[in-house]
Amino acid sequence: MGGQEESGRREGAQSCCSSGRRPQDVGPCCGGVSFALRAGAGAPATPWIEGIVATPAGGVPRVTTKLTRSDRLGGWKARWALGRMRYSVEPGLYAVGSPTSESPVFVSANHKMSLDRLRSNLDGRDGWILVLDTQGINVWCAAGKGTFGTDELVHRVQAVRLDEVVSHNALIVPQLGATGVSAHAVKERSGYTVVYGPVRAEDLPAFLDAGMKAAPGMRRVRFNVRDRLVLIPVELVMALKFVLIIATAFLVLAGLGRDGFSIGRLGTAGVGYAMLFFSAFVACCVLLPALLPWLPGRAFSTKGVWIGLIVGGASVALGAVARADVFGSWPASIGWILFVVAVASFSALNFTGATTYTSLSGVRREMRVALPLQIACAAAGVALWLVARFI
Repeated sequence: MGGQEESGRREGAQSCCSSGRRPQDVGPCCGGVSFALRAGAGAPATPWIEGIVATPAGGVPRVTTKLTRSDRLGGWKARWALGRMRYSVEPGLYAVGSPTSESPVFVSANHKMSLDRLRSNLDGRDGWILVLDTQGINVWCAAGKGTFGTDELVHRVQAVRLDEVVSHNALIVPQLGATGVSAHAVKERSGYTVVYGPVRAEDLPAFLDAGMKAAPGMRRVRFNVRDRLVLIPVELVMALKFVLIIATAFLVLAGLGRDGFSIGRLGTAGVGYAMLFFSAFVACCVLLPALLPWLPGRAFSTKGVWIGLIVGGASVALGAVARADVFGSWPASIGWILFVVAVASFSALNFTGATTYTSLSGVRREMRVALPLQIACAAAGVALWLVARFI
């Protein structure tokens, strides 16, 4: 159920699912997506909804298992942080295939990419998909933030009147959501048993064929090159505003010198520093996920230091070759490397929230140590670089 259900619950009004009307009369009630039936056509306006399944608890939208160009384009845009926080569906109950009361119930988040990944791996299967309100966040991240959790799961089971739709008491919860869901609490409060599914939706068919038994490989979290590289676009776009501000600051400050402020230096050293910083940041964003497993150190901030040394040193060498006046003294070179190291180390902290390697307490502990050092390193770098402008 979506916003209408929530509103009705707050106002004490009877929801359409409990109104006693026939499913064919109430339409898409116990599902959550905001779609409308085309007047007179009987076809859904939302492309990934292919009809309505009538149940004792109301009509349930049936989703397709084939991803369209629109689905893939939406996922690509979300990867580039374009409308990322609005790429969501309404929570509720959905159907896939021709489910019966005996069909399994899969739990997911209302992040559209999460739902797309799940439904595309249920091709040829019959089942129900219970979508939780995770505020548009994917399963794993929402579990860490508490929105994919016990309270929401129990509430959603009751809100869609799942006991009237299925005759069993099993809920298949993705393993990456396990940190937010207490199985025994769900059992006590709703009567439903939580069965943790595989880490990846691609393994669901084999999991189901094995009688909902996960092979050891299905429980293993992998973070391979592809998993890491797909994170690059969103990291670049989300940090772009701050990167441009810093690059502009280097452009302007490069005009300072022993003879005061020179507009001419903006077009020479200023442009050079701005371009070098932008290039260094992009290089850090690419090299860090690509080389992550092989970088020394366990902490992400430490791994970032190595990338900063590589990129900072390379940019100094490149600047020396391309423009001899950019790094004309050792304080400027050392200051630049220190600043790039601080930026790379700070950027690496983003991976504490993009991998399954860390825990919340571990992230907090690392940040307490790393942030002061990164700030000191950046300040020392800028100070040395500025001093070099007047030597």
